[in-house]
Amino acid sequence: MVSVVIAAHNEAAVIGRCLDALLADGLDDLDVTVVANGCTDTTAEVARAHPGVRVIELAQPGKARALNAGDAVAVGFPRVYLDADIPISGAAIRTLAAALEASDGVLAAVPRRRLDLVGRPLLVRAYYAIHSRLPVFRHALFGRGVIALSAAGRARFDEFPEVIADDLFLDSQFAPHEKREVAQVESVVATPLRTTDLVRRLTRVRSGNAALRAGSGGHGTPRVRPAARLSWLRDVVLPKPWLAPAAVCYVTITVIAALLAKSRSRSTTWGRDESSRVAG
Repeated sequence: MVSVVIAAHNEAAVIGRCLDALLADGLDDLDVTVVANGCTDTTAEVARAHPGVRVIELAQPGKARALNAGDAVAVGFPRVYLDADIPISGAAIRTLAAALEASDGVLAAVPRRRLDLVGRPLLVRAYYAIHSRLPVFRHALFGRGVIALSAAGRARFDEFPEVIADDLFLDSQFAPHEKREVAQVESVVATPLRTTDLVRRLTRVRSGNAALRAGSGGHGTPRVRPAARLSWLRDVVLPKPWLAPAAVCYVTITVIAALLAKSRSRSTTWGRDESSRVAG
């Protein structure tokens, strides 16, 4: 029995599409839990309209709290943590689970990612022309919206901490040889529809990553991988100089987001890009 946990905060526009894709070929050996947390929309109602899906409602918003609540009732392994805006089939989930069960020493598996850039403005496309080529994503768990853990992998930590960067937290639990990208499974990740929404998303990500790194490595906690600040130049632009104009956009947007992130006080609120969450 593969358990899928979906933390959903005001996801009425996309949770139906997510569950439709997940359950298209039936529940069978899937145990699916949607944790609607702090919702002021119809997320829970939409989820309940899908027979066999377990729905939990929490009064307060918070992704870590929602993931922990889902974990508490999930019954099987591998355990899959799925973002509500990622449509992925049950067959793909089973393929991720099979990859874990078939590989000795691999404790975490993710799909390869494909960025949806259709209809995005030039600056957003330029940013992702660099971002999509960063080597950090080749051996990481973050940036895909889907992470599968074996029972042994889930045993690496107790509960999800109150942090924004939950995927970076999971990534920090495992050595490179314990993680695997399953090439035959694809995760389609929606990119922001506007440049301002991209800056907003990056500000949240940088703020969350910085907070997690600041508290890592102490008291027996795993050390989060350091930020590779010049990877865009060393690993992307120097080998492909024709990307230099895109790099100007990438650096400008990154610096703006970094400055905005520094100006924020630490927060564990679940900020996000709303522009890419369109009904489906």
